[in-house]
Amino acid sequence: MKASIQAYQLIKNFEGLKLRSYSCPGGYKTIGYGHLVRNNNLDEINETQAEKLLTQDICEAEKSVLRNIQVKLNQNQFDALVSFVFNLGGATLQRSSLKQKINRHEDENICKEWMRFVYSGGIKLQGLVRRRQEELEMFNH
Repeated sequence: MKASIQAYQLIKNFEGLKLRSYSCPGGYKTIGYGHLVRNNNLDEINETQAEKLLTQDICEAEKSVLRNIQVKLNQNQFDALVSFVFNLGGATLQRSSLKQKINRHEDENICKEWMRFVYSGGIKLQGLVRRRQEELEMFNH
């Protein structure tokens, strides 16, 4: 599976485009559409570079979803999980009880688990609440 245009748009809407590096709420150096800067020399990019980084990061998120989720997903479910992983990282999905609930078809518990991921540095962020709600809406349709 590949992320659809709706997944790209959801991610873009929540990440926003920043052509100069900045510190995200989690304290990480970030640029473009939420791309984590691993090379400290990356301080400024153009829109073409931002799109390329976004595509690379979504590809990594897709791989993580495919590696961790063992049940058949529809496109909306896949897209929602790609957004989740894009935002939180593949390791978060890998070790989460959310992964277990999805893989066990414990549908009644997925919403509660999904909404646990709305904190950064122990602080509940309304932006993360909105993002998780939109991801869940996508997942459930």
